[in-house]
Amino acid sequence: MSTIGIVLAGGSSVRMKELTRKRASSAMPIAGGYRSIDFVLSSMANSQISKVGVCTQYNSKSLTQHLNSSKWWDFGRKQGGLFVFTPTQSQDNSYWYRGTADAIAQNIDFLKSSHEPYVIIASGDCVYKLDFKKVLDYHIKKNADITIVTKELGKQEDMSRFGVVSVNSNGLITEYEEKPIATDKTIVSTGIYVVRRRQLIEMIEKADVEGSFDLVKDIFIRYRGLKKIYSYPMDSYWSNITTIDSYFRTNMDFLKPEIRNYFFNQYPTVASRIDDLPPAKYNVGSNIQNSLVASGCILNGEVKDSLLFKEVYVGNRCVIKNSIILNDVYIGDNTRIENCIVESHGTIRANSEYIGDPDNIKIVLEENARYVL
Repeated sequence: MSTIGIVLAGGSSVRMKELTRKRASSAMPIAGGYRSIDFVLSSMANSQISKVGVCTQYNSKSLTQHLNSSKWWDFGRKQGGLFVFTPTQSQDNSYWYRGTADAIAQNIDFLKSSHEPYVIIASGDCVYKLDFKKVLDYHIKKNADITIVTKELGKQEDMSRFGVVSVNSNGLITEYEEKPIATDKTIVSTGIYVVRRRQLIEMIEKADVEGSFDLVKDIFIRYRGLKKIYSYPMDSYWSNITTIDSYFRTNMDFLKPEIRNYFFNQYPTVASRIDDLPPAKYNVGSNIQNSLVASGCILNGEVKDSLLFKEVYVGNRCVIKNSIILNDVYIGDNTRIENCIVESHGTIRANSEYIGDPDNIKIVLEENARYVL
């Protein structure tokens, strides 16, 4: 494909609270055995984009470890590959990434040394499948300067999280407002953009000279009257996971058979780094209903309407309902957990009780007593 990919995966989200205390939002676990960034990387690989750069920054350790081999997404090849960029001090620059445009500016050599005519830019903290070839074909057909993939969300979402747009009958974006406090618009930007490589270099370098650092506010919105910016409407599943509520709701969506079938049974599927773990073990006395259980888990109690990530141990007579248990959690006997997200690598002591509200999910963090001397 005549396109390179850039994944912006360096940000944190204050709305994720404790969940992004030790990881970037792009590294958040999804659907039992995946990370958020797997969905954009898989979409790019499935669209025959063979050269992808990932810009990391905030709490990048777990994300970098996840990306330590490009073979999982089929980027291990002589031509192209998966490149991970972190902020680097040099004689000319000693800054961390000051924004999305600055992240690209600090790695502008990646664009200049490439030969592909187009660039697809996407964030790493959304869950979806997308054929980027169709987006590029639309971009070329419209003779667009910039194409933004958009999604109609309706009135149920908090629009202050998104960039909102107005689109005319020809698909041209006529208004673009970033994270408004109040709006009656229901079409949002998904954070996926298509632009010609040489044009992107020109806009990024101009913004850098002017001390402007944000890709949306300082480039796309600023150029709206000068460039032809088109909307490509997405009609399939899409979710941004940068709040506690949206993260919980997105994971719970995978308990629906139609969502699981769409992502994991319908071609193309989603790839991820594979850990060498045994299958889940269901001991006598366990009772599992409508739940996703990942590899390496050992279950003795009751689990209902929940997701258990890798290497979770559930003790005897435990009850877990409507909850997410992240990787490597030990849950002691006689424990009850409802409407919660339990952070990874934790130890929940026996006879504990954590009860959240369906409309206000509780985050559970417990010191990992297994490793305390």
